[in-house]
Amino acid sequence: MPGHPRSDLARLRVAITVFFALDGFIFAGWVVRIPAIKHQTGASASALGLALLGVSAGAVLTMTLTGRLCRRFGNHQVTVTCAVLLSLSVALPPLTHSALALGAVLVVFGSAYGSINVAFNSAAVDLVRALRRPIMPSFHAAFSLGGMAGAGLGGLVAGALSPTEHLLGLTVIGLIVTAVTGRTLLRLQPPEPPENTPGEAAAPRRLDRRTRGLVITFGLIALCTAYGEGALADWSALHLQQDLDAAAGAAAVGYSCFALAMTIGRLTGTRLLERLGRTRTMVFGGSTAAAGMLLGALAPSLWAAFLGFVITGLGLANLFPVAVERAGALAGPDGVAIASTLGYGGMLLGPPAIGFMADWFSLPTALTSVAALAATAALIAFLTRRATAP
Repeated sequence: MPGHPRSDLARLRVAITVFFALDGFIFAGWVVRIPAIKHQTGASASALGLALLGVSAGAVLTMTLTGRLCRRFGNHQVTVTCAVLLSLSVALPPLTHSALALGAVLVVFGSAYGSINVAFNSAAVDLVRALRRPIMPSFHAAFSLGGMAGAGLGGLVAGALSPTEHLLGLTVIGLIVTAVTGRTLLRLQPPEPPENTPGEAAAPRRLDRRTRGLVITFGLIALCTAYGEGALADWSALHLQQDLDAAAGAAAVGYSCFALAMTIGRLTGTRLLERLGRTRTMVFGGSTAAAGMLLGALAPSLWAAFLGFVITGLGLANLFPVAVERAGALAGPDGVAIASTLGYGGMLLGPPAIGFMADWFSLPTALTSVAALAATAALIAFLTRRATAP
């Protein structure tokens, strides 16, 4: 590409990957200290739950604005700025001493978290188009690996460092990584899209009525996927303990199986997309996740449930990355913002929806809603196959 040697594109890919990993690392580091911060603030379970909604509320409220900022100032500049804000804001929660104050600072943290997701996903969409390779899942795999590293480090230092010391350490790490990697990202111009070839999607366009409809369609696929991720994160361990009499340690393994399977699925996602194409990957993934979740929810034994969670993770792995990439290819940062907002709405909706359905019916029955939405994502992808690029 004129002005963008292959070496520059490779450096750009590395830089964007690092920011994805940093995001997962910082977020997971915060999550593992939630119990200690709950104790510090003296919050009840319900008050803590309301405070934690601040993360999702901040993210959802700022995503659309971030799409506009990316259009005005550039994806790379917004990514670096948001990385600084994310690194600084993660140190705020342990400084609070009430649930109300915690909720307020989590709105700030969530705003930075949601904004950087829109910015670096938009940068990744530009690079995917320039390289003409479906590498989006590899970026999300980096997020997953960063999260595993952040959670692992948090577990190691939890007994030695206070939440304030630990999260301040994350701030220092985040600022150092941002300073080093951000310099590369700011130095490299976003790649210009290559000339279209027959069968390729057109360059991102303005949000006319048809384009907005397609973007919302991909956002609904992201919502269906994120609903399952949120539901499994909050309810899988309780399901294994309550319905299959698993010990606490074995119950925790269930979600780990799901998360590891998602990571593996994303690491192999590029090869799968090159072989099947985007539409068939989403149809196959949604169908696989639906079958896996039916097994995970209704399995009569612990090992069968583990297998179901693994199949579900492999099926869901590439739905969110592909949906966001397709939305971004259609409408640039605005498309990424809309799809991401709907996706995070699904993650916000999943846990309480499962809770209500568990009260009305049973927890295994409630968890089958994850299978229903995964099947819905596959159906949406199939029905819109002629309206979108492959």
